[in-house]
Amino acid sequence: MNKCWHSTAIVDSTAEIEDGVEIGAYCTVGPRCRIASGTRLYSHAQILENTQIGRNCQIFNGALIGGPPQDYKFKGETSYVIIGDDNILREYVTIHRATGEGEVTRIGNNNMIMAYAHIGHNCEIANSVTIASYVGISGHVTVEDHANFGGICGVHQNCTIGSLVMIGGMSGVTRDIPPYMLAEGRPARVYDINIRGLRRAGVPAKVRGELRQAYKLLYRSNLNVSQALDVIEEEIEHSPELDRLTDFIRRTREGFNGRANNPPPI
Repeated sequence: MNKCWHSTAIVDSTAEIEDGVEIGAYCTVGPRCRIASGTRLYSHAQILENTQIGRNCQIFNGALIGGPPQDYKFKGETSYVIIGDDNILREYVTIHRATGEGEVTRIGNNNMIMAYAHIGHNCEIANSVTIASYVGISGHVTVEDHANFGGICGVHQNCTIGSLVMIGGMSGVTRDIPPYMLAEGRPARVYDINIRGLRRAGVPAKVRGELRQAYKLLYRSNLNVSQALDVIEEEIEHSPELDRLTDFIRRTREGFNGRANNPPPI
């Protein structure tokens, strides 16, 4: 095995470390962890139990991945953190294992999580997401592809953040934010559509215009949500992007307090 481990690193005997992994000074890799090739742990990074990390990740100084969830319901059951490929986790990032036997806190690929950010138990973070410093994401939050969080945001548990959403710094997110939107404030409110992000993502001009029309019906008209959805269905040409937006809003309305992951009260 091609080991590149500092002499002060502590690696549990049950951990599976592929060739080409670099483990820096005073790092810890705990029981039943798996780390794929090309990943580098900088000094003092801690990878605790039942954590899987993909290829070519960079985990910087003092990060703690796989800690027990901050959840009164957690009773020591076996749960996991699974992280994909090509992620950058900067200094002192914390990502906690899930609550529930066999459950997973999951991070996709190509994400940038900046210094001191926290991702709580049972979160699902997709791909190419940017999370700025000091962002706190509570448990059971879903974040879709290409979302972007400004610094010092807080996200309420059970929220869903849609694809290509951009949230302004110091916002407090208490409800789902639909795809393609710009939001900010405490509580965060949608204030426009993310035209620049849509353009960068290669969404055609025609579809961008139709999404802006849908945004105006949902947020700038005198229609309630049901009425706006009906008008969108009848008057705007369908596209995968528009369908994703309307499906997201319908799912949110099936939840409780504007959060699709929060089941309705019994």
